[in-house]
Amino acid sequence: MYEGYLPISKQDMIDRGIEQLDFVYVCGDAYVDHPSFGHAIIARLLEAHGYSVGIISQPDWKDDSSISILGVPRLGFLVSAGNMDSMVNHYSVSKKRRNSDSYTPGGVMGKRPDYATVVYCNLIRHTYKTVPIIIGGIEASLRRLAHYDYWSNKVKRSILLDSGADIISYGMGERSIIEIADALNAGIAVKDITFIEGTVYKTKNRDIIYDAIELPDYDEIKENKRSFAQSFYKQYCNTDPFSGKRLFEPYGGTTYVVQNPPAKPLSQTEMDEVYALPYMRNYHPSYEAAGGVPAIREIKFSLISNRGCFGGCSFCALTFHQGRIIQTRSHESIIEEAKLITQEPDFKGYIHDVGGPTANFRAPACKKQMTKGACPTKQCLFPTPCKNLEVDHKDYIELLRKLRELPKVKKVFIRSGIRFDYLMYDRDHTFLRELCEYHVSGQLKVAPEHISNTVLQKLGKPSVEVYNSFVKAYKEMNKKLGKEQYLVPYLMSSHPGSTLKEAIELAEYLRDLGYMPEQVQDFYPTPSTISTCMYYTGLDPRTMEPVYVATNPHEKAMQRALIQYRNPKNYDLVYEALMKAGRQDLIGFDKNCLIRPRKFGSKAGGHPHKGESVKAGANSNRTYKGKHIADSRSAAGKNKKTVKKKTIRNIHKKK
Repeated sequence: MYEGYLPISKQDMIDRGIEQLDFVYVCGDAYVDHPSFGHAIIARLLEAHGYSVGIISQPDWKDDSSISILGVPRLGFLVSAGNMDSMVNHYSVSKKRRNSDSYTPGGVMGKRPDYATVVYCNLIRHTYKTVPIIIGGIEASLRRLAHYDYWSNKVKRSILLDSGADIISYGMGERSIIEIADALNAGIAVKDITFIEGTVYKTKNRDIIYDAIELPDYDEIKENKRSFAQSFYKQYCNTDPFSGKRLFEPYGGTTYVVQNPPAKPLSQTEMDEVYALPYMRNYHPSYEAAGGVPAIREIKFSLISNRGCFGGCSFCALTFHQGRIIQTRSHESIIEEAKLITQEPDFKGYIHDVGGPTANFRAPACKKQMTKGACPTKQCLFPTPCKNLEVDHKDYIELLRKLRELPKVKKVFIRSGIRFDYLMYDRDHTFLRELCEYHVSGQLKVAPEHISNTVLQKLGKPSVEVYNSFVKAYKEMNKKLGKEQYLVPYLMSSHPGSTLKEAIELAEYLRDLGYMPEQVQDFYPTPSTISTCMYYTGLDPRTMEPVYVATNPHEKAMQRALIQYRNPKNYDLVYEALMKAGRQDLIGFDKNCLIRPRKFGSKAGGHPHKGESVKAGANSNRTYKGKHIADSRSAAGKNKKTVKKKTIRNIHKKK
């Protein structure tokens, strides 16, 4: 019935002639057999190496029997929370429960537990006491050592200890999972698999740990924020596969969690092999009745061309997960997948994306990275580009041209992030021209994140001058091409380093731009990022200098409201923020003011000034998200008439 998909039931095993599976993969996501899903890549890769794999997707963690529907595996259980950390998947930055889950059939929320990796492992261990458990995926990868957990506001132990698992396969995992499988298949006990790059193991024997950097004890970093920051930075400086050292973290002097150096990056041939595996390229047919899996819509007609990112943004966990060295697929591999996409019955002629973490990175930052690695304590682009940085878009341009020429392809979009500073450092403007001419549909999303250089320095982003130069170049190129296309900047509020002063600076920038973003991301502290370390400790781990952090929910709300100061619902918060910051000069009728005085506004207050639009491309200053906004003067006039009529009526009643 489900020919081509991996087994999800005993009947599927019988149909395939499998008596006992080698591995059972337990996953917090629905089973989607597509290379954008980690469980599909790992399972298909194991299958290609001769191992049988079955999938238990989103088991009922309250029912022990849900974990045994495929029987006991011969070699072990593989466990992942899914493509997202389960807590990020479940909760917004304000810790409110989300309404839907794109990785679940029908988008239904609540099909996986909080801290899914730990819960699934404990469920397995309750039934199968001695079967090896290998955990992976982004949740396990970023929690591999002691980490700050935003949702509980605690420093948690390594996930290896809380889950009861035996090994973590961290990072992308292709190399390490095959080596683990081969070791188990050779009869090596799981407790003795301590030698594989890209893995974390636990031991009670200090003597077997060699050539390693000792991190502070868990009890120390739990109590001392300075020690936590120092420990984190040691980890950060050892994320490179060529220069990274082995690390170990003691727990009370009786248990040690050991992180082996990261696995080496995949060669282009190896990347091509991974993406050429026989994926079904869709969700399992059993989900059809529930309406399918929403996440497929975003990736079904998209192409992954690279991995890794040398951008080094402070708030991004890619350094810990995929690393800073760019790995790419060949043109032939990508074109072949594009041809498969064009044969899909519902393909309308549009390739939605060609990219990865950063779309316009198609090669390592410099020649030495593939042999000596990325510099441990230096960034390639920040604060200014390294003198060894090689800026070249030729390969990406050629790839995009080939894709545009394919039969049935009408348009090729680029929706994953464009690193605008890298683009600006390219003296050849061919990519900018072709980007504007062929790969943008009215709006290009970019991520300056902020415009205050004080905050940008903490974000690890280029100065606002670089962004302004890009805005100018983008506008001039579109004008030259006779196109009317806009930039949609992603902005972040309340990032460490941002006070009300910097938030107001951003609001003034938006005022001068005549733009109000419809979406703003409040800084979200997720495991294993520099920004999260700053948020928790109040220290920049790179310098150990103090950093201002907005942790009070009300102050965070004010910073967020300032970015959307034209929204009438934000008037009170904006007014309070301006008063608190001593910026009453921004309350008034002058063109430079953000809001009008309270007594002259309507009940909501904070209307746009005459001639301003509330969002880019708006046709009238009288609309906000399609709704009519009355002029405050006419509204005030109506209020006076209403008050007068009510007063007259009251006088007559008294008489």
